Amino acid sequence: MSDEAFIHIVRVDIDPEHEAAFGAWYEDGHFPDLLACPGWLSARRFVSIGDGPKYAAIYEVAGRWAFETPEFQQVKGFGPFESHVKNFTRIQLKPVAGSLCSNLP
Repeated sequence: MSDEAFIHIVRVDIDPEHEAAFGAWYEDGHFPDLLACPGWLSARRFVSIGDGPKYAAIYEVAGRWAFETPEFQQVKGFGPFESHVKNFTRIQLKPVAGSLCSNLP
């Protein structure tokens, strides 16, 4: 992958007794910290309606270089929930040229 913008998707399960605190940490701590890092352009959380890990976070990243910044190195990972996260998966996707078609606002 060249150093162009891409989508970074993280999927996880979290121990049920920690779900509420994990969600609050993600929204109020992790997202603001991550979006303050150079190259991290957007972030949004989702819950699965099908198979696989229950939670997903989708990020728009300016390039692979964004993973190398000192700022990112300080905030990466699952913080105080590291030992409670299970079934971690990651996928990175780049756009297909000419494929933009959307009705989203």
